[in-house]
Amino acid sequence: MLKIYTDSDTDMTPAVAAGYGYQLISMPYSIDAQTTYPYVDFETFDAHAFYDRLRGGVLPTTSAISKDQYLNYFTRDFEEGHEILYVHFSRAMSNTFDAMDQAIAQLKEQFPAARFEEIDTKGITTISYAIVREVGDLVKAGKTLDEILEWAKSEVDKFAMYFFADDLKFFRRSGRVSGLAATMGTLIGVRPLIHMSQEGKMESIGTVKGRPNAIKTLVDKVAQLGDEIEKHRICIGHTDAPDIARELGRMIEERFGKQNIEYVEVNPTAGSHCGPNGVGVCFHAIHR
Repeated sequence: MLKIYTDSDTDMTPAVAAGYGYQLISMPYSIDAQTTYPYVDFETFDAHAFYDRLRGGVLPTTSAISKDQYLNYFTRDFEEGHEILYVHFSRAMSNTFDAMDQAIAQLKEQFPAARFEEIDTKGITTISYAIVREVGDLVKAGKTLDEILEWAKSEVDKFAMYFFADDLKFFRRSGRVSGLAATMGTLIGVRPLIHMSQEGKMESIGTVKGRPNAIKTLVDKVAQLGDEIEKHRICIGHTDAPDIARELGRMIEERFGKQNIEYVEVNPTAGSHCGPNGVGVCFHAIHR
């Protein structure tokens, strides 16, 4: 039997995950030395309350989970000899996968009959959400593990994600975006346009002045790179900015007609690095 996993950094909620049969691995964040595990320490993510705390000056931190925590997630399925597929956020963005690799190596020694495979979405939050859902659709359609892995070889790099944020101090502190002049951008209202690279890293690829121009630039990116977007979800992620997200969705449909648009709240762990009022779009593309 195939057992599938994902993690909370992919923006999956327990309700959506359960619809596919995903086991959800919780990725933590900390505020004032108190560590919180999404969907373990709370059932429903209150995005407005969380991002309002960030607006008030709170700067959360994030951390990796341990080898023992991974063992707690995977051991039973290894014991029962299942095929296991973990569709996760980018390896290039966290050392948590070092601990996972240690756990998997130990389990493979103990239970050699079990098969463990992974799909690296080479992203985080909304782009990962889109890929996790596509994989879930394949599982529901009865595709085998090998067929899903073959799909991922060509398709993961055909999901593009472009986004911007209002307050760049969060990106500056995390250091997770290359080529980002956070202080200057915040002071003069210049917003960097950020995307997920084929290496699974966040990169600043240019700047735009003002929010309306930033939204228009995202729509332009869909026009430039979009590939059969009508056959796939267009996922618009936001950090407690539903009105901005809806405006982006409206502009996309003005340009391309009615689309399958899904609005996604960015999870608190990844949102700790993005800050409030950020918006991004993920779509099927000719390349990232």
